[in-house]
Formats: sequence, C-alpha cells, structure tokens
Amino acid sequence: MLPIAFIRQEKARVERSLAKRQISNTQILDDIIAADDLRKSLQTNLDNCLSEANRLAKEIGGLMKQNKASEAETAKNRATQLREEAKTHEAELKIAQEKLLQLSLQVPNCLAEIVPNGRDADDNEVFRAWDKPFPVLPAGSLPHWELGKKYQLFDFELGVKITGAGFPIYTGKGAKLQRALIAFFLDKAAEAGYTEFIPPLMVNKESATATGQLPDKDAQMYYVERDDFYLIPTAEVPLTNIYRDVILEENQLPISLTGYTPCFRREAGSYGAHVRGLNRLHQFDKVEIVRIEKPENSYAALAQMCEHVAAILTELELPFRILRLCGGDTGFASAHTFDFETYCAAQDKWLEVSSVSNFEVFQSNRLNLKFRNATTKKTELAHTLNGSALALPRIVATLLENHQTAEGIRIPKALQPYTGFDMIK
Repeated sequence: MLPIAFIRQEKARVERSLAKRQISNTQILDDIIAADDLRKSLQTNLDNCLSEANRLAKEIGGLMKQNKASEAETAKNRATQLREEAKTHEAELKIAQEKLLQLSLQVPNCLAEIVPNGRDADDNEVFRAWDKPFPVLPAGSLPHWELGKKYQLFDFELGVKITGAGFPIYTGKGAKLQRALIAFFLDKAAEAGYTEFIPPLMVNKESATATGQLPDKDAQMYYVERDDFYLIPTAEVPLTNIYRDVILEENQLPISLTGYTPCFRREAGSYGAHVRGLNRLHQFDKVEIVRIEKPENSYAALAQMCEHVAAILTELELPFRILRLCGGDTGFASAHTFDFETYCAAQDKWLEVSSVSNFEVFQSNRLNLKFRNATTKKTELAHTLNGSALALPRIVATLLENHQTAEGIRIPKALQPYTGFDMIK
C-alpha cells in the first residue's frame, strides 16, 4: 500500500506508473486524497471536542471552590455534551478511516522508473539472454509428462483420483528428486546467509493483506471458511509477516530469510496445452528467499538475489534467461520484477521458474514494518524483497527434458550428493 503522503507528493509519478500498468482511470488517487482530507478534518473535530471537554473538566473543580455552582453545572453539562459529540466524531472517523483504507488497498505499487512500458508478457525486456549452446536431445526424446510415465516418477491420474487435477503424486525416484532439490535449494540459501524457517502453511486475513495477496489475488487463493484461514500461495506471506508491526533497529538490517513450503494456487482460468504436466499446478513445492533492507540498499539486494538464482540454475546445467517485466506484466505489489525462465528442450519453450521482486515500501506500509534510523532516531519504512529460489515443478520439467539421454535421465553433478544416484534409468 502506497503511503498517503507519497501519493500526495508524487501524484504525477503514480499516475505515470498506473499508465505503465495499462490503468487509465486515475480518479481513485483523487478519491484517496479527498478521503484523507475528510479523515484529517474529522480527527481535528474529535481532538478539539476532547480537548475542550478536558479543559472544562479541569475548570469545574475551581468553580466549585469559588462557590460558582451554577457556572460549574453549566460547564459540566457542556463537557458532557462535548463527550457525546466526540463519540459521534469518533464513529464518523472510524468510517472515514475504513473508506480510506479500502481505497488505498486498490492501488498497485508505484513502478520503478526503470520498468519498461508494455502491455503484457510479450513486451517484457530480455535483461540477460542465454548465449551458450542449447541442449541437443536424442532421437525419440519425450516431454516431461511422458518421461514421468516411462520412469514412474509422478502420477497425474492418481492425483486426480485422490484430489483433482493439478495435484500430482510423486513416486520413487521422482519423490527423491523433489526432496533432493528442496535440500539443495535450502543449502544454497544457507550458504548465501539466509536463515531458514519452517512457517505455517495457512495464514489469517491480516497476513494475506499485509503482503498484498488480498484483496488483489483473492480469487487465486484457497480459503478455509470455517477457520477464516488462507492456504499460502508462497512462503513469502508467512515469512514476511514475521516482522508485521515490528520496529527494528538499523543495525539489525539487512534481514535474510528462507523457507521451504508447499504452495497452493487455484490458478482460476488456466487451461490449455501450455499448462500441461508440471507446467502449472494447484499444489507445488518452492523454496523462497526474503530480504528486509534499508531503502538505499534494496536495489543492490535485488541484484544479489538475481545472482543467487542464476548461480543455482548454472549448477543445475539449465539454460536460462532473465526478463525485466514491463509495466503491464508486473505484479500488483511489485515495484520492479525480474523473471527467470528456463529453456525446456522437448517442449521447445521457455518456462518461468522464478520471480525476484523489490516491493520497496509497499508491503512494509501494510505490515507496519519500520526501522529506527541510528542517526536521526526517527522510524522509517523498510524495503522488502522476495524471490523464488526456486519453484520445483518447472525446474523438474526442464531438468528431465534437457538431461534425457538414450540411457536414461542424467542427474546434474551438483545434485548427485542429494539424490544418491546419477541417472534415472
């Protein structure tokens, strides 16, 4: 959520950002400013009422000592009337604050100036291209969903029987490969200085709102109505909420967190061949990295996080490219996002396997996450960042397709200590 002061001071910039996101209606910005003006006015009325009531209350005792009973009674009646008026102002203020909040929650983050113009994924900018040879597959090579059947690695039909489409069951070496990748990703995060957490897989509404999933992604989240919980779409949500309503000291920054979780996404409206096999699931495993940074350091942190993901993909021997997302394709909460795609040889397509984003103060304003400046002693909003490092389904798909040989599927050398085998035969 953008701070109201930022919307007031940088209204033209926010309007340009909305235009980059292909949002032409900027009336909501004027509505927010008007709602904030009303809130301020009501707050002033409330403060004045209470101040005058308190002043009169102090006067009453003095008037009684001076035997001015009539004046004391008048002051008492006026103080009572003011407190009743204050209750009305308080109720009006609460309504105005809620209206302001609901309006503010609808405005996406202000894009970084460097974010390119563009309508959708076709307009994303190739930030780093793949400049090495692509895999050469043997004759009779198969897409990963056929490889999964051939080597009994996962079973989509059995998942449908037990739950439904988008919930595969991993078996044998397929299950071991999943476990190996999770451990590999977590170890790489630990080596890079990230502290590991095992967070809850369900969160309350406040947590989902704080990181920007609600109300924007409500239709994409699984909701447990009886308990008013949401299944997490990513570990970013519980990990970042560890610091909700927290004031950090400057010397505690930066903070680096990582965690493995299953993730749950309804993926409403996702159909067709492009989502076949592991390309898009309702439940999948992912290792997430999260950073909390001082504002002046957050873009250096973003670059470090991108290098972290690139290094993992290099060790897995997977061709990849990095895209800088255009305005029309950047997520609601993000100010600047890089997507990583791996080249899946049997499908002859690029598959997104990671997004690394800087949210600047958008999440921390919702979270009420601040740090105390060591010099000024004033509190400031921190910057938050997160990235997939990595999501498993499309990594597995790419790994299986690209490393298939006439003898079987070769396991990259860096992963062999985790799998305990070097080939799937």
